[in-house]
Amino acid sequence: MLGVLRRKAASGASSASVYGKSIYKPKPAVSTPRACSAFPEEIIHHPRGVGHVRNFCHLPLAGHMRSSMPKREIVGNLQQDDMQIWSRSFCSNNEGDLVEAVVPYMGESISDGTLSAFLKKPGDRVQIDEPIAQVETDKVTIDVNSPESGVIQKFLANEGDTVEPGTKVAIISKSSEGVAHVAPSGEKPSEKAAAPPSPPAEEKKEKPAPKVETTTVVEKPKRSPPLPPRSSATEPQLPPKERERRVPMTRLRKRVATRLKDSQNTFALLTTFNEVDMTNLMKLRSDYKDAFVEKHGVKLGLMSGFVKAAISALQKQPIVNAVIDGDDIIYRDYVDISIAVGTPKARFPVLRNAESMNFAEVEKEINTLAQKALNGTISIDEMAGGTFTISNGGVYGSLLSTPIINPPQSAILGMHSIVNRPMVVGGNIESRPMMYIALTYDHRLIDGREAVFFLRRIKDVVEDPRRLLLDV
Repeated sequence: MLGVLRRKAASGASSASVYGKSIYKPKPAVSTPRACSAFPEEIIHHPRGVGHVRNFCHLPLAGHMRSSMPKREIVGNLQQDDMQIWSRSFCSNNEGDLVEAVVPYMGESISDGTLSAFLKKPGDRVQIDEPIAQVETDKVTIDVNSPESGVIQKFLANEGDTVEPGTKVAIISKSSEGVAHVAPSGEKPSEKAAAPPSPPAEEKKEKPAPKVETTTVVEKPKRSPPLPPRSSATEPQLPPKERERRVPMTRLRKRVATRLKDSQNTFALLTTFNEVDMTNLMKLRSDYKDAFVEKHGVKLGLMSGFVKAAISALQKQPIVNAVIDGDDIIYRDYVDISIAVGTPKARFPVLRNAESMNFAEVEKEINTLAQKALNGTISIDEMAGGTFTISNGGVYGSLLSTPIINPPQSAILGMHSIVNRPMVVGGNIESRPMMYIALTYDHRLIDGREAVFFLRRIKDVVEDPRRLLLDV
């Protein structure tokens, strides 16, 4: 910074005796009043980045030396062209054109995620709120949407990176000029295209290799006799590594593995079984399926019957709907049922306040959540919580299994496939559609008596749905 300092000595000496005659004399205080006019010091600054000469009142410290030069020389050294150039305000025309796509809020219990895949490429045009990337969390996969319509200029993160809410993922140009910014990435293919000419040189180097191989072929027959003893050894022969594939676990799979292992290590798991005659529930479904679809716009399935049966059993055995918290037991006066789904992006959508739903509302909510889980649009709030879980392995053909509790719940109901088996009905042997059901529970909280009564209630309601109407 260039400056000119004019100081009057404290001893009363004139400023001319201190600095010489070339010192610029300030204007009278009357014509240019200043807040510090009582002090005859003046500094004239010229910041190069601005290009304007400004006058400032300054109180110099005693004993400090300051460089000074005449004001005329400062003004004279400034070129007129320079004054015009530096007086312009710097502003990039593209700054207002660029917007950043960031990772959205992922839920209270989720602090970060893995950038699993990009759905677009640099140079692609996107619309506002169009997904451009996916972030995989411990519970669900979340989309990163474009904040504005435009062209993707470049990505600021790579697939596989761990990202947090607010992390910048991409830069988007709102105008078509953003394609020009993608040109550097377009040069990479040219570099890759220039790379192929190198293989001919490598091929030339590899040409003499066959000669070496011919020599080795000659040597192999000489070493072939020792091979039979090696093959007769008892060491196991493992398959070659070329036939194996190593794929990193997804965050959802790692989270599921951790939670289920913690469940085994923490809970006292015990499973009780029973079998259900599905004749009456299947007949109810076949008799009213057309009228049900016509009125409610959704098909009547078997899952709604088990959900209503589970709600009735949970209300009669509230300990199954409870949970251990330290040295206390928390009883829930509401029923939030988690439905296990076999999708790669979601696991346990939750039916909120299922005790207040009828058959139609249960079927509609299950279909809505299942569709969201398949599309990957389900939210964290729709996955959080749950007081009891129902898992239907029968859709995959499972005949019998022991499900594992989904923490922090205390029990889980397992449904299985329906198989016609000979059963004794009224003294006669009849073919009946039968299903095995299993209840895995935390034996620290739930005794065997409550578990058996719970499973027996589900059997009674499913075999005779009229009990729900009469509450018997």
